[in-house]
Amino acid sequence: MRFRLVALVVLASALLSGCGYNQTQINDEAVNAAWSEVLNQYKRRADLVPNLVATVQGYASHEKEVLTRVTEARASVGGINATPELVNDPEAFAKFQKAQSELSGALSRLLVVTENYPQLKADANFRDLQAQVEGTENRITVARGRYIQAVQSYNIGVRTFPNNLTAMVMGWKPKANFTVEDEKAVSTPPVIKFDGNK
Repeated sequence: MRFRLVALVVLASALLSGCGYNQTQINDEAVNAAWSEVLNQYKRRADLVPNLVATVQGYASHEKEVLTRVTEARASVGGINATPELVNDPEAFAKFQKAQSELSGALSRLLVVTENYPQLKADANFRDLQAQVEGTENRITVARGRYIQAVQSYNIGVRTFPNNLTAMVMGWKPKANFTVEDEKAVSTPPVIKFDGNK
């Protein structure tokens, strides 16, 4: 009788350790931590925007359209409730990614416009803000890369045997991941033309 009980406990332990439950929990926590870092960097960027817009506005007030786009893009980002559950909803994740992409584009246009204003480029406050925005963009890229890797590990775990059986029972689904907006444009090589007369 005692032998059967020990054998049953050993069998149950073996089955539970092979079901992937614990590893899925570890992978889920890694995704949540990576997502928190992504949000942290996006918030840092959003916090820099008002100061950057105010500084540019002081020198380039007639660039109202560009400044308005940056402000609207920041408001759009701020209107999304970025919770850890967002990564479990592909539609909400896509909306979040689109809003962040619009803010990135608006900031890029703003920085291009500032090239026309030498006094603005000479302003120490602007140079500091520009460096902080550029540094934050780099941090966002790194944080997104870590998130992508964490999601990859999680998704592989819930989609491969035998863990997929546990995932099916528990209702775990693959998590949303960052994508390239226009994959076709990215895969098309750029056309480079040289002017032979020069």
